Amino acid sequence: MATFIFGHKKPDTDSVMSAIGLSYLKNELGDKTEPRVLGTINKESMFALNYFNISIPRYLNDVKLQVRDINYHKNLFLKETAPIYDGYNYMVKKNVTGIPIVKDNNDFSGIITIKDTSRNILRGDLDELYTSYDNLIKVLKAKEVLRFNDEIMGKILVASYKSTTILNDVKFTRDHILIVGDRHSVIEYAVNSGVQLLILTGNAEIKDEHLEIAKKNKVNIIKSGMDTYHLSRQITLANYIKTIFSNTVPTKFYDTDFIDDVIDINEKQRHTNYPVINKQGKCLGLLRINDLSDKVPKKVILVDHNEPLQSADGIEQADILEIFDHHNLSALTTKAPINYRNMAVGSTCTIVYIMFVERKIKIPKSIAGALLSGILSDTLILRSPTTTDRDKEAVHNLSKIAEVNYEDYGMELLKAGTSLEGMTPEDVLYNDYKLYTVNNNKFAVGQFFTMNFDEIKKDITKYVNTLNTVAETNGFKLVCLYVTDIVKNGSYVLFNQKGTNYIELIYEKQNVEEGLFIEGCISRKKHVIPLIMNIFDN
Repeated sequence: MATFIFGHKKPDTDSVMSAIGLSYLKNELGDKTEPRVLGTINKESMFALNYFNISIPRYLNDVKLQVRDINYHKNLFLKETAPIYDGYNYMVKKNVTGIPIVKDNNDFSGIITIKDTSRNILRGDLDELYTSYDNLIKVLKAKEVLRFNDEIMGKILVASYKSTTILNDVKFTRDHILIVGDRHSVIEYAVNSGVQLLILTGNAEIKDEHLEIAKKNKVNIIKSGMDTYHLSRQITLANYIKTIFSNTVPTKFYDTDFIDDVIDINEKQRHTNYPVINKQGKCLGLLRINDLSDKVPKKVILVDHNEPLQSADGIEQADILEIFDHHNLSALTTKAPINYRNMAVGSTCTIVYIMFVERKIKIPKSIAGALLSGILSDTLILRSPTTTDRDKEAVHNLSKIAEVNYEDYGMELLKAGTSLEGMTPEDVLYNDYKLYTVNNNKFAVGQFFTMNFDEIKKDITKYVNTLNTVAETNGFKLVCLYVTDIVKNGSYVLFNQKGTNYIELIYEKQNVEEGLFIEGCISRKKHVIPLIMNIFDN
């Protein structure tokens, strides 16, 4: 399975492009990875992807453990036309107490257990047979003598009375399966009566004249070395395994079901075995509850974030291999030591570029364009205070490979992302939105770049209502939207009403109003988050 590389839940250009660039690099180095996104790609990122003809990364809903991540008993099932005998032996061989049963096309049909087979032997219809000719040959270790029907169904009779009693008092019909030894008068009576199947025990011989009558009346015949007593006990084990299904609809799981849900259901049902199927209804195997400890978590690499709230749902169940980021460290923990590269640069794409250089891997034009886009976006075309010399060096070299003037391209990129056309207040907030936790205090900060704040200002009440709703629904202490104007070199801040006192503390102002302009506030990472964290840390 490929390792997934992805950024935060509300993907911006840096997170999308660093995932794409890092995945390319890893694959060139011999790994198997896929870039993914955890949310809708914004306009700015789409502009860059289209500009450099890059495929849109696939959406990843979560990295929770699923049934498919468990080493369950794959391909463990039997056809419903297999004999009961095979089912019992297969369960013993595989050391399981149940086995899924499938139709010829592997569609799931049911499940049988050791208890089912035992119950059949003790309380089943021991005089009824519904099976195939081949099953009888296999289970009774018999040989084919005459075959006219591939499927055999009828009532079992054993020639245990005196021959005269059978000839005088027993009426054979086409529905009968007769078990008999070398009693030629009974055999003659049976083939003349046209029984469905004649089973000769002890390798008894049949006379030629009786064989000819059997052919004429289409009597199926097999011959076994078993004696009559043991064969009579064994024969019902040749029945189709589907004949011992219970009427109860079995609980089954899809391979995409979450393990948390499996555990919850098992707490109520307390079964040992569960069939596993796919969405098309095909059986994939058997999940034993004991198998849940033998899991293979999804392998992931995180870029442009290290905050659990910003990452994929179920991240605590995944196997985090590496993290590449340029933000402050969070409380994210891993099960084992990992490679963690955190650099004080303006963009995660700069880190990925440096890795290309270190490993001497040639950067294609499209990947250069992707990395360039991420850096220009996060550094506001190298104008952000977070910009470093390493970002400038990366932009200089990547723009050559991408064959663009970075300033002209950067302005086109930012303009594509600042259009409000067709966007709701929720779209604007979530365009670039991140969650944080400090001392159990949760807060969220969205940032949107525009050169026309008036478009937002005229609907400011709707924006504030949105922030209020988000805060109340999620239990956030503060939800802010920073509307950044790179021309005016500052940001307008909108906030939920119950968060007003926090804004007053942050900016040491009283009676603040929505749309407060903060001059020089360009970088969320440098100008916003540290200030908010500081008030929640005290």
